[in-house]
Amino acid sequence: MAFQLIVLYHHPESVAAFDKHYDETHAPIAATLPGVRAYTVLRPAAGPSGEQPAYHLVAVLTFDDQEAFNAAMGSEAGAAAVADLANFAGAGVTMLTGPAGQVV
Repeated sequence: MAFQLIVLYHHPESVAAFDKHYDETHAPIAATLPGVRAYTVLRPAAGPSGEQPAYHLVAVLTFDDQEAFNAAMGSEAGAAAVADLANFAGAGVTMLTGPAGQVV
């Protein structure tokens, strides 16, 4: 069963600085994680009434299984990705991991 890492990035103080670092530095590092099968990014839009979404950015990385995820996070690229969070994600992140199944 597929295994996912979902990273919920809180709203940064400087959206421009966050987005620049994420797009130009962090995403390229994360994309090199060994065994990553899919990597998607969502920048949530305002809700129907214009309310700000709960998170600025959501990243979803999919691996074949938990063993592949563990190996990726234990790799040099995994260490670099985690270390890089301090360079741009000062507002905080929430990380979720677990088995992922497809409904439709």
